Amino acid sequence: MMNRGDGGDVAAASSGAPLPLEWKFSQVFGERATGEEVQEVDIISAIEFDKSGDHLATGDRGGRVVLFDRTDMKEHGGNRKGLEKKDYAVSRHPEFHYKTEFQSHEPEFDYLKSLEIEEKINKIRWCQTANNALFLLSTNDKTIKFWKVQEKKVKKISEMNVEPSISAGNGSIASSSVSPGPKQNLANGGCPDRSYNSLTNETSFPPGGISSLKLSVVTSFETNLVARCRRLYAHAHDYHINSISNNSDGETFISADDLRINLWNLEISNQSFNIVDVKPANMEDLTEVITSAEFHPTHCNMLAYSSSKGSIRLVDLRQSALVDSHSKLFEELESAGSRSFFTEIIASISDIKFAKDGRYLLSRDYMTLKLWDINMDSRPVATFEVHEHLRPKLCDLYENDSIFDKFECCLSGDGLRVATGSYSNLFRVFGHAAGSTEATTLEASKNPMRQVQTPSRPSRSLSSSIARVVRRGICFISY
Repeated sequence: MMNRGDGGDVAAASSGAPLPLEWKFSQVFGERATGEEVQEVDIISAIEFDKSGDHLATGDRGGRVVLFDRTDMKEHGGNRKGLEKKDYAVSRHPEFHYKTEFQSHEPEFDYLKSLEIEEKINKIRWCQTANNALFLLSTNDKTIKFWKVQEKKVKKISEMNVEPSISAGNGSIASSSVSPGPKQNLANGGCPDRSYNSLTNETSFPPGGISSLKLSVVTSFETNLVARCRRLYAHAHDYHINSISNNSDGETFISADDLRINLWNLEISNQSFNIVDVKPANMEDLTEVITSAEFHPTHCNMLAYSSSKGSIRLVDLRQSALVDSHSKLFEELESAGSRSFFTEIIASISDIKFAKDGRYLLSRDYMTLKLWDINMDSRPVATFEVHEHLRPKLCDLYENDSIFDKFECCLSGDGLRVATGSYSNLFRVFGHAAGSTEATTLEASKNPMRQVQTPSRPSRSLSSSIARVVRRGICFISY
């Protein structure tokens, strides 16, 4: 999957920094990747890989969750680690194919608050797998759901005493592989329940009755993917949910809105614990809101959350039931001379992510990406300029509300690179290893034929360009 060009940076190589990666277009996949007209409900609003990288989930504004599977490994059997042990040449370009989809959320209406709750999926998080089943959490603005997706064998039965017009496929009837429990018989052989695949009054018999009784035969087994909602976590947030995050213990997760963070047990849907509450007694005293929250990847007692003031708080759940104080505060204050009307707005953090080892924390504000060492809260270890070319246009961005747009961020598995999105279908990749000067701008579209230069000014309609980045029909670019 990693492909580095021969003409790398000699200076970078001599300094010990990793060479810049050569990015190549790999795959566009999805329901709408064939050029169909994209509807509003088809626009992707959430996307998430599982830890293995073999499964991908997307959520859209229509409340659907679509799953994709990596298939290039299945052709040769085994996973990547197994193939590497066998010295097998792993394909450089992974291939993902459609697996299944299901309707996760439906539009609702809160009658107490006279509020419409749209079905749009805000976040998706994969949970630990068990018994060859996939588990994931999905949420809209108010309700979180815990899904189980599993292959289920279905028996196909034929040779029934039923007319072909009534039963499809020579009298075949599909039923679950789980046999029903014993019937409760009444006196004189009566039975109150007639739903156990018994013949109904609508069944037509041939004239003169049935000459001989045929025994049903199981002709084949079909395997279907079934998605089932195991738990529904609702009525715990007064404001829109902006984050959900799994805990490393595999048993709990958090959900966050603008003012509160709740702790849930996956098996208990009717009770949650409020662990962070920033709501003041008087709402007029409100100065900041929670924008993102994330559990530490290895320490189940630690989590971080960001605010609209540009600060990140690291908290320890062992301190108290309600975490009123933080263990560490990560914040970079601007000097008084450089502050302006837009300083607080562009400092608002829209997303945070822990590195795989939990040592570093990546944050995204409107202008920059910042990488923090959790052992050093005085300043970030690296700052990457993403939208510096937009600084002269902040007034225009404020007038059309584009300055409030939110962008997500991520780190590579090896922790050597960070990435984030931008406008006009562009995303940026930065290397942060010692001595690295890697800064790549790529286009996420169906025909990404080139690496592009950072635009000198924003496009005319910035708000509409965001929608173009997240349409169904996912662009997969390998390196």
